[in-house]
Amino acid sequence: MQIDNLKLTQLNYKELELLMSWAKEEGWDPGLNDAPIFWETDPNGFYGYFNNDELIAGGAIISYNGEFGFMGLFIVHPDYRHLGIGRKLWYQRRDKLLSRINKNASIGLDGVVAMQDFYNKGGFNIAFRDERHEKLGVKFNINIHVSKISALDTEDILKYDAACFGFPRPQFLTAWLKQPLGFSFKYVENNLIKGYAVMRKTWRGYKIGPLFADDLVIAEELYKACLNEVPNELVYIDIPMNNKLAIDLVSKYQTSYIFECARMYLNGTPSISYKKIFGITTFELG
Repeated sequence: MQIDNLKLTQLNYKELELLMSWAKEEGWDPGLNDAPIFWETDPNGFYGYFNNDELIAGGAIISYNGEFGFMGLFIVHPDYRHLGIGRKLWYQRRDKLLSRINKNASIGLDGVVAMQDFYNKGGFNIAFRDERHEKLGVKFNINIHVSKISALDTEDILKYDAACFGFPRPQFLTAWLKQPLGFSFKYVENNLIKGYAVMRKTWRGYKIGPLFADDLVIAEELYKACLNEVPNELVYIDIPMNNKLAIDLVSKYQTSYIFECARMYLNGTPSISYKKIFGITTFELG
């Protein structure tokens, strides 16, 4: 099959939904409400290729207020693979994202093992490995400092998140916190937020992300709160392997390793509070 004259084209919301359906078919297990939240985060951040008006490949190139970029949701329809389309699209998406963010701002992505050499040749360097772990939900007694996040907490959660993620992301997080079929918890002590977690419904189970906390004790209590909400349901968390305490957390609860990626950056690794990251937010948007 020969495909000529491929042009990088901005996608609309329906086309983003189509990409999400492909992700589901690939077994990536996206969240049930990911598409509208991703769109609200950056409606100008989705691009792809068409062949005779049919979408054949696409991905996200998200700008966080020009301060940070993220590439994710990179997928080529199975009928059009092994034609060089993915390589061309990836480089065009990278260059388009560079034009959407501030000069010298970093771009991140989470690369599967098989693609890491390719991404490295495109200028990205590995900062850390991240592993997906699985466990069945189970009932726990909930710590007195843990409670569900309400709309009144949004401003404080946004501040805490920006310190951990490295950049403010209000458009994303405001929607992420209030998504249907989701759960969000905060850990508050002396009127200060010292950690928070979000868990969303996916096609296969539930995913925790982010899980940010000041220390292991707080992270553990938030993790237990998530597991407590969905007994006997599959619960996933993606841990950064450069945080030993995150490894200790999943080891204590005897989770099962599923697979791994690597967080990679172009234009240097951002200054991030890695010791507070016990679960990354998503592989698609950072």
